[in-house]
Amino acid sequence: MAVIAAHGYFGTSAITALTVQSTMGVRGVYPVASPVLEATLNCLQEDLRPSGIKIGMLENWENVRVVAKYLRRLRDSGSAPQVVLDPVIRSSSGRELLDAGGLEGMERDLLPLVDWVTPNLDELRILAGVDVPTGDQIETAVALLMTRYDGLNVVATGGHLAAADDFVALADGRREWMHAEMIASQATHGTGCAFSTALVCGVAEGGDALVAARKAKEFVAQAIRLAPAIGHGKGPMNLRWPLQSR
Repeated sequence: MAVIAAHGYFGTSAITALTVQSTMGVRGVYPVASPVLEATLNCLQEDLRPSGIKIGMLENWENVRVVAKYLRRLRDSGSAPQVVLDPVIRSSSGRELLDAGGLEGMERDLLPLVDWVTPNLDELRILAGVDVPTGDQIETAVALLMTRYDGLNVVATGGHLAAADDFVALADGRREWMHAEMIASQATHGTGCAFSTALVCGVAEGGDALVAARKAKEFVAQAIRLAPAIGHGKGPMNLRWPLQSR
């Protein structure tokens, strides 16, 4: 929500799971019952129809099914906004955040319904089914993923690379490496979530997709640079920095 507010939008949320975590890592995950998630989505849709949708952790097949059903209904009604999927499969500390059935459902039922997917390199490896240790192989894996889903735009986030470069591949054929310096900081908790949320804010404005991706990357970089040191592990970014600089 902090990212959405920093971009000048009002955000609503449908909680899919509760986590027990700190800067030291995730200790437990407790999924929300799928009927509760479905009721939440229906309630919000009746009153506050979204200008953009960001999907994060879903945890299990039941919640993947509910979200896919919701997106199909939006498409059938002709009112579907841009949808960005951050395919959260496991935490940076190694905790599984999507079960096997959920992963299968994501690939079969959810990915065909979204406009964007923003995998990190480990998630790209899983979704594409190939190793992605180098730049050329990242491009190959992204191309393979895009052949499976018509109209899909992909940002492969390279925060684990030495240079923190991201690769953008758009459905219109444009490709770009977004280069960046590696920022020496422990304030890197939730970078993928922040990027995908900033991206959906950018594409919801209706501007150029590449520009939206570049702005999302710069938003996260500044959030890391301007973050105070909090906690004993990977601390939070300063997601409010655009508001503080006004």
